[in-house]
Amino acid sequence: MSRLKINFETPQFTADKSLLDYISIKLAKAENYFDNIQSIDVYLKLENAGQIKDKQVDLKLRVPGKTLLASGADKSFEAAYDQAAGGLKKQILKYKERLRVSK
Repeated sequence: MSRLKINFETPQFTADKSLLDYISIKLAKAENYFDNIQSIDVYLKLENAGQIKDKQVDLKLRVPGKTLLASGADKSFEAAYDQAAGGLKKQILKYKERLRVSK
């Protein structure tokens, strides 16, 4: 079982358990890329700007000495999460490479 601390914030609605489980399972895989993650905050928002992409996911990942941020927006929270996670993965790998080079 993952020891990763994940905090969810859904200020505008009550998120379905299956959505939270989907995101939790996917985020647990972040430890495969970097094992020193302190916590991840997940913000799920509904955007009512009349746009088709009305669901937004913001991810805030804390690692020693740095906070990484990524966002995604789409018609579903799952697709928005996948966008944000892709950006976060790139940032984790870049951060990890900088650590390796600086040693």
